[in-house]
Amino acid sequence: MALLIPMILSLSVHEFAHAWSASRLGDDTAERMGRLTLNPVPHIDPFGTILLPLVAMMSPGVPFFGWAKPVPVDPSRFRRGVNMAAGMALTALAGPLSNLLLAIVCVVLYGLGARYHLLEAQPAVVFLLDRMISLNIVLAIFNLIPIPPLDGSRVIDWLVPYRHRAAWETITRFAPFLLIAVFIFAPYVLAGPVSAMNSLLDRLLLAVAGRA
Repeated sequence: MALLIPMILSLSVHEFAHAWSASRLGDDTAERMGRLTLNPVPHIDPFGTILLPLVAMMSPGVPFFGWAKPVPVDPSRFRRGVNMAAGMALTALAGPLSNLLLAIVCVVLYGLGARYHLLEAQPAVVFLLDRMISLNIVLAIFNLIPIPPLDGSRVIDWLVPYRHRAAWETITRFAPFLLIAVFIFAPYVLAGPVSAMNSLLDRLLLAVAGRA
């Protein structure tokens, strides 16, 4: 349960960011469906947010993972002047960026707590901040992988040149198999980027804590 709370909070922020960015671009679909909120309840997917993480926690060797209900986005409702592909890319990017921002906020709070000795008798808070940082780094990087339906695929869909469009569409047809491969090899795929991001945030933590 201690791991489930950070997961639910992080996924809720991720989906809220999608809804917020779409709303800013003129699409109020998610807002009308009650998804423009930080309240976790509307974002919870019973299987992906609750059951799967619980099974993972009780099964040694099974990666801890989950997802929330995808936020609906209707690019045809973007305001005039917003390119649909660009709008979808920006809306998609908002999710991983929100997780990165949440990780940074938690690092700053952790650093301030360490600097002013506020966490010495608060092991539960330390655990929560530590898990929030590590989980949000993984969520941000994982979702930037350019394979549908991950957020990174929306960015590629926007940026890919017309001459490479056919090749990109061929790749997307194999997305389910590629996604399975990513899950299987996730520790190897994510290890480098996660390590690099952890290193950067460790420097920030030391600086905020006054130990740089």
